[in-house]
Order: sequence, then C-alpha cells, then structure tokens
Amino acid sequence: HVKVSVVETTCLGDADSEGIVSKSVSSHSDLIPGVYEGGLKIWECTFDLMDFFSEAKIEFSNKTVLDLGCGAGLLGIVALKGKAESVHFQDYNSTVIEEITLPNVVANCINEGSSGKDRKGSKPPAKRPKKGEGSPDVLAKCRFFSGEWSEVSQLLLSSNKPFSKYDIILTSETIYNPDYYSALHDTLAQLLDKNGRVYLASKVHYFGVGGGIYLFEKLIEERNVFRTSMVKTIDQGLQRCIMEMAFK
Repeated sequence: HVKVSVVETTCLGDADSEGIVSKSVSSHSDLIPGVYEGGLKIWECTFDLMDFFSEAKIEFSNKTVLDLGCGAGLLGIVALKGKAESVHFQDYNSTVIEEITLPNVVANCINEGSSGKDRKGSKPPAKRPKKGEGSPDVLAKCRFFSGEWSEVSQLLLSSNKPFSKYDIILTSETIYNPDYYSALHDTLAQLLDKNGRVYLASKVHYFGVGGGIYLFEKLIEERNVFRTSMVKTIDQGLQRCIMEMAFK
C-alpha cells in the first residue's frame, strides 16, 4: 500500500488543504474529534477483518460493497480483487481520500484490466500512481466520498440516479467514540440492502475514548433493527473481535 509516512511528509506542504497532518502532529494525536478521524493510519483490526475474509471465504463476486471509514481502502481493495460489482469508499477527511485511498486503489488495481501477458512483464509503479494510470474498468466500479456518514447517506439517497443499496458494508475501528454510534447505526440501516451484511471489526474496549464492541452492541439491541453475531474473537494483545450484522 501507499507509504503513509511519505504522504504525511507531502501533506505538511500544500497537499493537505484540511491541515489534518499538521494538527495531528502538533497535538500528538491520531484522533481529533470532528477534525481528523485517524484515516492516515492503518489500524490493526483492518488486518483482522482481511484475515477473516479468507478464513470465512466471504464472497464479493458481483456484490455492491461499501468500505465505510476506509482510510487506506484496504478492505475495499480486497473486495475489488474479489470481483465485486462496485466498491464505494468513504472517509471523514478529503485529504485521506485524495492522498491515500485513491492512489492506493490505483496502485493495487493498476493491472487488473490488463491481460495476463501484460501483467507478467509489468513492474510496480516507481512513483505514487495517479487516477489516470489505473485500469478504467476497475475505477469505473469505484466511487469515493468524504464527509460525515450522515452527509454521505443523504447524498446517496437524494441522488436523481437510482441508488442500489449495498450487499456488504465493511467497517473497521469506527466505534471508538460512543458519540458517533447513533450516526453509524443510522447510516448502516439506511444504506444496507435488506438481505445485506455488515462486517464490523473492533477492539473490545477503546481505552481513553470510552467506546467498545459491547457498548455498540447495546445500542443495536435498543434500536431493534439489526441482529448481530460475533463471528471471530482475537485474544493476542488488546482483545479484538469481528461482528456480523443483518436486518432482523
């Protein structure tokens, strides 16, 4: 994936219109609520969820997928490589989408539309690839959104074009702050297809911020919209888990 340290250095210049890198550096924090929500860092639960896809043989072929709170976009990229029909990427910060997510998608899918012969002789791109260098077929499957979850939901649902709800929504490390739970729940309820699935990866408890899987699970039970299943628990280091959600 794209080297985040290089992007951070670049963004200390003119590339970061939001100023999130300088604010993150000056505050010595990976999270600044309402300003920067951690998208420049790849959090460990993302890798847990990617491992789970292989273990559980999650099928992405011909599915519509949303990578919610995408950061580097690794989950959505896995779905693209799994032949998803379409993959949409959302992150709170536009800088993350422009400088991390989009180049990462292009870098990972740059030869997806080429023949096997072309791929065999190809070399990895020497520089961070730009949008125009990606496979048109792959990028045609993608859309990229920045902003709050509620704003993205409103944009999609109010569009003049018919909106097909998502078969699969993937989200990792998005429940660290209980203040966001209601908005996250509403977004999932609004955007998930009636037969769809949400795969949510999280630490059991986020020390210092107060969130965690059981607190979010409590809100889900109170809303009585989704049924949940804990499909994997990881005990190494801080305890982590993966939750599957579906409509009741």
